[in-house]
Amino acid sequence: MPALQINGKTLNLDVTDDMPLLWALRDVAGLTGTKFGCGVSLCGACTVHVDGQAVRSCVTPVGSLAGKQIVTIEAIGDDPVGARVQEAWRKIDVVQCGYCQSGQVMAATALLRAKPAPTDAEIDAGMSGNICRCGTYGRIRAAIKIAATTK
Repeated sequence: MPALQINGKTLNLDVTDDMPLLWALRDVAGLTGTKFGCGVSLCGACTVHVDGQAVRSCVTPVGSLAGKQIVTIEAIGDDPVGARVQEAWRKIDVVQCGYCQSGQVMAATALLRAKPAPTDAEIDAGMSGNICRCGTYGRIRAAIKIAATTK
């Protein structure tokens, strides 16, 4: 039973070490904001932060996370950068269906932490692999620019 640091709390989850973090979060911890998309790390819907880095929870085994800080969409607003990203998303109505957006927000937050004033090319690279079936990429880029300039 691994103890995980999730959203600032220690959770003792009754799961095996090889269980993907996604399922531990959703099915055991009840944190359903992180979405299942493809299951093979291609779409980005399951993106969470581990020690501040964006990772795909669908392929990250729980056993590899001992002593690491995990942050999900449920707590990203506690981070000042994450709060700015969420506000920018709301400000320009980025969301259409919304399914991919928790992963998009998590990726955008990690991008802005690494590059506080990203160029279009850096935004494209940082968000690469986060798929939006509704095609809200233009609004996602605009929201990232808004979050980058808001303090």
